[in-house]
Amino acid sequence: MINLEGVRPFAEGGNRVCYIHPDNKNLCLKISKQEVVKKIRSNAPWYKKLRSEQSFDDNFREERAYQQRAVKRNPQKIWRHLARWHEFVGTSKGLASCTELITNNDKVALNLEEYLFSKGRTSEINNALKDFEMFLKETKLLTKNIIPHNLAVKENDSGLTLKIIDGLGCMSFIPLPEISDAFAKRYIKRRIELMYSRIEWDLSGRKGSWK
Repeated sequence: MINLEGVRPFAEGGNRVCYIHPDNKNLCLKISKQEVVKKIRSNAPWYKKLRSEQSFDDNFREERAYQQRAVKRNPQKIWRHLARWHEFVGTSKGLASCTELITNNDKVALNLEEYLFSKGRTSEINNALKDFEMFLKETKLLTKNIIPHNLAVKENDSGLTLKIIDGLGCMSFIPLPEISDAFAKRYIKRRIELMYSRIEWDLSGRKGSWK
């Protein structure tokens, strides 16, 4: 078991808390907030409450998302824009999803939201967005709505690369994109449109609805 007592998280979202692995600075430990998992389940429609509690836990949802067709069909190129998932590990604060930690010069990389608010829509980030868009279309990797804070900005000698650190999976009620390339293509096209819409919404002062 990994002892996280006294270790401060480097990031926290609504559903999970993220720590740097104390024995490996290249790994991230994501721990679900169990009180949130229980609340989501209690607020779900009656027919969804028939599911196991794990089905409401982002860690187990993430594990399943990494098993999608796009990952299996692109075992090498998929990791260019996707943080690797390793395993579940026990910690003093609960079960953790252990994933690749994206860093620049031994520091946790900025997410796209932080980058945009700090530097704006630079030519470098525009190139990175276009490269990321082409990657999604080519691999047909399924994501939920692509929110800027779920993308890490990795610095390379050749420029910037966006890497998915959260939000993997399909949000369609009927998961046809998971089994059909034609539906996946349409689904991904919509996710890309919404990604750019969200970026413009963020940079314009978040007025109105970004969708």
